[in-house]
Amino acid sequence: MRTVQMREAIREAMCEEMRRDSSVFLLGEEVAEYNGAYKVSQGMLEEFGEKRVIDTPIAELGFTGIAVGAAMNGLRPIVEFMTWNFAILAADQIINSAAKMLQMSGGQYNVPIVFRGGSGSAGQLAATHSQSFESFYAHFPGLKVISPSIPYDMKGLLKSAIRDNDPVLIMESERMYGDKGEIPEGEYFIPIGLADVKRQGEQVTLVSFNKQMKPTLQAAEELAKEGISAEVIDLRTIRPLDYKTIIDSVKKTNRLVIVAEDHPFGGVASEIAFMVQKEAFDYLDAPVRRVCQADVPMAFSPVLIEASLPSVEKIVKIVKETLYI
Repeated sequence: MRTVQMREAIREAMCEEMRRDSSVFLLGEEVAEYNGAYKVSQGMLEEFGEKRVIDTPIAELGFTGIAVGAAMNGLRPIVEFMTWNFAILAADQIINSAAKMLQMSGGQYNVPIVFRGGSGSAGQLAATHSQSFESFYAHFPGLKVISPSIPYDMKGLLKSAIRDNDPVLIMESERMYGDKGEIPEGEYFIPIGLADVKRQGEQVTLVSFNKQMKPTLQAAEELAKEGISAEVIDLRTIRPLDYKTIIDSVKKTNRLVIVAEDHPFGGVASEIAFMVQKEAFDYLDAPVRRVCQADVPMAFSPVLIEASLPSVEKIVKIVKETLYI
């Protein structure tokens, strides 16, 4: 095992697949000459050349459409968005073209494409640059949505995504590109659609993904100091969602708290709560609870940002309420 940053895990996955398969290429804003806005693609232009690492104009709708067309014609594009907040402009091509083409063409056209970039709050960037898009895109059939929390999961899932024959969206975090973690020396893959139990527990199940795994795991540590045993599940993939791992855990712990950075209405937590009450209602000893971003646009004020997002304190409080203590 060796230690790498999240940005390095992403770069390694892309480079390994580009060396293996000449149909894989990267395009996006500042990915080439500038080495990526967050230095994810550092050195890739030098290795692969300007035909496979392509700087685009600031025109997300346009270059996303070009990439979808390239995928329909046998290439495997990786589209980097500086942030998914900007990619709202590309939603037409992602939702109306990439997601639907296989069905609309009667199976004649696959769209093997990866869309990746930062999602969620990244500090004092205010309302239009602080949104989480997992539940938004997971709503549409035809799209797979991945949202890892550590370099190991990121690399293994990204390699699987690049080889997938369907559109896959990777939700990263600007605040996690410098995070470090261990990955194996050799090549490895993680199947899309499998959650991971990051911590075993007996009294309550905590489910989260992406950077909210950090306060969730910290909350589990704090709860353990008080003798409360929490099981922590990292979803890793939002669609297809691994319901079985969650439900099996709830059947053991009898309680569930979901921590998600998206807004509560119609979010990832709502979908999980519905499926758990449908499949494991008789096992629940307390209502399913959620810790989400406040149901308001994100503020610029640091104090209001902190008040809006999930935190260790909020998670611990909700867990204790589910345990009636």
